[in-house]
Amino acid sequence: MRFHCVYNCRFLSTGASYAVLADSFRLGISAVHYIIKEVCEAIWKTMALLHTPVPTTEMLRATSNEFYLMWNFPNCVGSTDGKHIRLKCPSNSGRMYYDYQHYYSSVLQGLADARYRFIAIEVGAYGKQSGGVIFRHSLLYQLLSSKNFNMTNARKLQLSDVELPFLILGDEAYPLLSYLMRPYPRRHLTESWRLFNYRLSRGRRVVESAFGILAGKWRIPFDA
Repeated sequence: MRFHCVYNCRFLSTGASYAVLADSFRLGISAVHYIIKEVCEAIWKTMALLHTPVPTTEMLRATSNEFYLMWNFPNCVGSTDGKHIRLKCPSNSGRMYYDYQHYYSSVLQGLADARYRFIAIEVGAYGKQSGGVIFRHSLLYQLLSSKNFNMTNARKLQLSDVELPFLILGDEAYPLLSYLMRPYPRRHLTESWRLFNYRLSRGRRVVESAFGILAGKWRIPFDA
């Protein structure tokens, strides 16, 4: 099992293809494929709930405080977005995985905290789907809509009597909901709307940076 982990770590961290790994360790390509799949499944089953549990109310309050201190957006418990993971067209899938960037992909949707750490992830959406559609079919949406995500009640803004609910941030592809804030349309922006969009973008780009860190750390090839 120790050598299995060596194959897996090299595959995930360097992006070496199955063919290169097979040649390096004198194994067949099919054996490398089986080993990597087995170890990845073991990692997911063992560590998924440990590192991405359903957050508690205390965790979300702490995250909202960090968002305000670091990114100047109050009552925010996370920012969400999707990343297209490039892949070969799956068999008999038609154009379901063909995205707007003109290649085949599956979408990883993530919710990140103020320090680029993922709170929740959703894997496997079709590449042709928009961010809003993916969000509405996600477990995160179900938890938020049913109020089972441990979001706290509304809280007053600092130095103000205005009371606002806790929420997450998304871009223009996401719907405007009581717990999800998106920017104002870019046409005919007033000065206050422009300032709001700037503040929202400061908080929302955290998840984009988290995806960048993830992609830079684990260089898995799409055509392995």
